[in-house]
Amino acid sequence: MSIERGGKAVFGATLGIIMLEAQFPRIKGDMGNAATWPFPVQYRVVRGASPDKIVRQDPRDMIGEFVAAAKDLVASGCDGITTNCGFLALIQDEIAKAVPVPVATSSLMQIPMIEKVMPIGKRVGVITISKNTLTPAHFKAAGLNDPENIPVVGTDNGRAFTHGILDNQLTIDFEDCRLDMLDAARELISTHDDIGAILFECTNMTPYASDVRKQTGLPVFSIYSFVHWFHQALMPDVFPLTLDDPRAR
Repeated sequence: MSIERGGKAVFGATLGIIMLEAQFPRIKGDMGNAATWPFPVQYRVVRGASPDKIVRQDPRDMIGEFVAAAKDLVASGCDGITTNCGFLALIQDEIAKAVPVPVATSSLMQIPMIEKVMPIGKRVGVITISKNTLTPAHFKAAGLNDPENIPVVGTDNGRAFTHGILDNQLTIDFEDCRLDMLDAARELISTHDDIGAILFECTNMTPYASDVRKQTGLPVFSIYSFVHWFHQALMPDVFPLTLDDPRAR
């Protein structure tokens, strides 16, 4: 007889996602669309944490609310916590100190690992929703040793992406968003001839990764790639030990 261990309110959804409070539409691929994930997740919305407040202002003003959301997710059975905004790298340490599970707040945290796999002489370039407010402090909080030396391009002056999300609009033209992303990728590689990979800071950018990869020919990393890696450690795939193992069937 197999003995199982309890201690959780919810089983089978080990990843907790802390969400900003927003009303804009979220298509599949967006972190806040539950259909994006091939595994179950749990969400908590931080009331009052608007996209404008977190990206254009300072998320550290709401540390208490984010910590409370993280603790609630852990109490509900989550074994790992992430968030739906790359700018929340600024409170990575505070959340990590407050809960007993791994925390991965920001897509930016992938940069040191990506740098290690780049060909010699190549750098990671970042596309962000707000170049105007993404600072070296965000990169430092994400674990970068040289936060001043990251090529960054924003969608700030585009058709729809930045304004639709940060201004929290009820409707968004996603084809215009796609064009904004392609423009940003083109600017990034034309301005910096040593880009070897592209990282999306914003968790709403994942739906455009395939188009950016096709246009640039470069590897594209996002919160989607990060969370898949993170979740695999929380719930590793099960492989049969032998052909007779029931798990092989």
